[in-house]
Formats: sequence, structure tokens, C-alpha cells
Amino acid sequence: MRFKVSASALYKTTCKSIFKKLVAGMVIHADETQINLKGTMGYVWTFANAENVYYVYASSREANLVQSVLKDFEGVLVSDFYSVYDSLSCPQQKCLLHLIRDLNDDLIKEPFNDEIRLLANDFAELLRPIITTIDRFGLKVRYLSKHKIEVCRFFRKLARREYLTESATKWKKRLERNRTKLFTFLDYDNVPWNNNNAEHAMKAIAELRRSLSGLSTETGIKDYLILLSIQETCKYQGISFLEFLRSGEKDLDVFVGRKIWSHQNAPHLH
Repeated sequence: MRFKVSASALYKTTCKSIFKKLVAGMVIHADETQINLKGTMGYVWTFANAENVYYVYASSREANLVQSVLKDFEGVLVSDFYSVYDSLSCPQQKCLLHLIRDLNDDLIKEPFNDEIRLLANDFAELLRPIITTIDRFGLKVRYLSKHKIEVCRFFRKLARREYLTESATKWKKRLERNRTKLFTFLDYDNVPWNNNNAEHAMKAIAELRRSLSGLSTETGIKDYLILLSIQETCKYQGISFLEFLRSGEKDLDVFVGRKIWSHQNAPHLH
């Protein structure tokens, strides 16, 4: 425990550097989960992109934390449909996988609701060619922007429909309310249409939660999250966490640069 406390203090600047690189980037994936601590409940928030992961603890699930962390972020935020994220002014992409799961859940609950079945089918038909384009060309505006016509057509068709069932009416309102945040990825390069990045980063929190079993304090979890942020960032970048710790370096970029230099200048046998 003493080692954890001293290590977290030693690498606090490393964690801050990871956070700064995240906020300066073009995309951040966000998610949150509850964690059981000694005598209380709290939340761990995850902010990640393709190369960096940053965890932060908060005592509540309210908007204050997100607004504070992302106040200087000007890129695209990818998240689920938790309303707290709507308080941010940056462009947003809602996770379409979450939307599809929710829609499928309602289909299972109401298998004979033709209105929901038709709506789900129309949304699937809209997404299918978009996913095909992504599989072929990647997340590039140059190729994806053509699908904006199909998106407009879908919402025009939705606006003309009058639903009789309560669940279908709710889905219409939900889609129209989130219209500007469902297909943001069509306007930006390298913005995913799902939140898999953050969900993947959350697996480390699930493992930590099982290990702690409600034994840690708020101070203790904050120390853990500093080290876990660095560990997961190393994993994302293909760096050995142990090698980084043993190097004595505090800056991940400097550490990577030294490894590259060492490799390039190492003697080669011919």
C-alpha cells in the first residue's frame, strides 16, 4: 500500500500529461461506472482515444465532473445517451451500438409491435450501406459524406409518420431529439460511430472493482486510477508498463523516443 501511494505521487505528472494529450486531440470516448468503496459508493469516469486512457474518480454521477474535465475540449465526444454529456458544447457522436441494443430490447419485449419492427428495419437499412463504406474505406469524410442524403431521407420519412403505440412514439421522439448527434461521424475523419474504445477501457475498472471488493477509500482509489491510467495507456500504445516503470522515465513520449533511438542505433548482425 505504501508503494502504491509513493508510486502514484511519483507518476502524477505522467497522468496529467496523458490527460492533456487527450483534451488536445480530435476525439474522446467517455463512459462511467459505479464503484463500491469502504463505506460509500462512487463513480469512475473513463476518457479515452486510440492511444491514451485517463480515469478519474467522482463521488457522484452529476455533470460537474464532465464539465470540468472537458471544458477545454474542442473535438468530438463519443458517448452513450446519458443526459449529462448533453451539457457539453463540443460536437458529439452518440454510440449507435447502444441505440441498436435498446431498439432490439424493445423488439424482444413487443414482438408483435409492427411499428417498432418497421422502424428498426428502416434504421438497419440506413446503417447497412454506411457500415459497408466504413469497412471498405475507413472513417473518412471523403467517402462517408455521401450518406448524409440517406440520413436526411430517413428523418423526413420519420417526421411524416404518426405512431399509435406508446413505445414507437417514444422512439420517434428519441431519434428526432438526438438527430444532430447520431451521425456526426459523417462530418469528421476518424470519428467512430460506436463507443467501443471507452467500453474496452472500462474492462480494467471491472477487474479493479472485483479485486478491491469495497475495501478501498476515496484516496486509495484515486491513487489506483493514476497508475491504471498509465498502465492502460501503455497497453494502448504497445508499450511494456513494467519497462516504463523500470526506466525511471516519467514522460511516455520520451520513453518511446529512447526505445526507437536505441533500436535504430543497436548493432545489427549480418
